[in-house]
Amino acid sequence: MGETIRACIGLGANLGDARDTLQAARQAIAALPQTTLAAFSSLYRSAPIDAIGPDFWNAVAIVDTGLPPRALLEALQAIEAQHGRERPWRNAPRTLDLDLLLYADRHIDEPGLTVPHPRMHERAFVLLPLAELWPDAAIPGLGAVNDWLPRVAGQRIDKATE
Repeated sequence: MGETIRACIGLGANLGDARDTLQAARQAIAALPQTTLAAFSSLYRSAPIDAIGPDFWNAVAIVDTGLPPRALLEALQAIEAQHGRERPWRNAPRTLDLDLLLYADRHIDEPGLTVPHPRMHERAFVLLPLAELWPDAAIPGLGAVNDWLPRVAGQRIDKATE
């Protein structure tokens, strides 16, 4: 597989059977070429932030991948499309949202691709599942995920029970 990079992917959905969609997306991510699913968080339910619609179901996946960042993003967008993702406006309700949060400790700033994800440190629905999987995780340029958790404590988020 060549060089393997650890990447983190945020998953979210709030239309249709969002919980089942996240499980299907988990399987699709695990099936990506040159990619191994290393860990998948619990599911979380969160209130929309800067968005409208029903509560979101969220999770974080950690993968080890040989795909370059742009190819990984394109593969994630293809999974979104398979689940009927539409983008009528920014932060619209969605059947599936897959965000490339981290790609090792790299900073990437290209048209349509910014890593680390520019708002991940402001979102409990990213930080809590990421901290669950990887307690020592750090956001390049911003520091430890655990240091950001108190700043999002006011956001409603609940760990799903089975």
